[in-house]
Amino acid sequence: MELDPDALQKLVDATLGHYQARAAAFWEGTRHHDVGQNIEALLRHIQAVPPFVLLDFGCGPGRDLGAFVQRGHRAIGIEGAQALAEMARGHSGCEVWQQDFLRMELPDGYFDGVFANASLFHVPRQELPRVLRQLQATLKPGGVLFSSNPRGNNEESISGERYGAYYDLATWRSYLVAAGFTELEHYYRPAGLPREQQPWLASVWRREASS
Repeated sequence: MELDPDALQKLVDATLGHYQARAAAFWEGTRHHDVGQNIEALLRHIQAVPPFVLLDFGCGPGRDLGAFVQRGHRAIGIEGAQALAEMARGHSGCEVWQQDFLRMELPDGYFDGVFANASLFHVPRQELPRVLRQLQATLKPGGVLFSSNPRGNNEESISGERYGAYYDLATWRSYLVAAGFTELEHYYRPAGLPREQQPWLASVWRREASS
């Protein structure tokens, strides 16, 4: 069922409210997570001359913004929860735009790469094609999008206050291809475990130079 704009906004607001209320605990619970594999998957596919201009989409409290800066790149975050956006600015020293996924304003052709680590699955399914087109448009021609999401069987659910959509590879691939991306690679995380113990699907995509 398609949701009307008010229902969509309530869904997003509830998810952001969850993170807003738990910002400090979220930082403490995730600050030491090792996502170096994901960061390197994005960076190695970017063909521009460094330093790169990167967008951390759903940057949370700023852990990965800091990692990009440490590698010598310029990173900008986008985050919907005010408390997390403020923490991200403080932790990373980076510019952070407070915008939710339903009301984004992104510059065209600006970023060499977009890092969407554990964020795109919070985009309501009916809005995902539009959000992906926005991310495609904000990349420079040839730019790269990384995404990592908990995988599933194409279901939507609300866990507590948080909305999530959980896609298998074939469905996720169909959304990205429709938005104008070409697949570069995909893998499952955590590395080195049997597939049933790898709940995360990571994938890397390019905006073609002619698009």
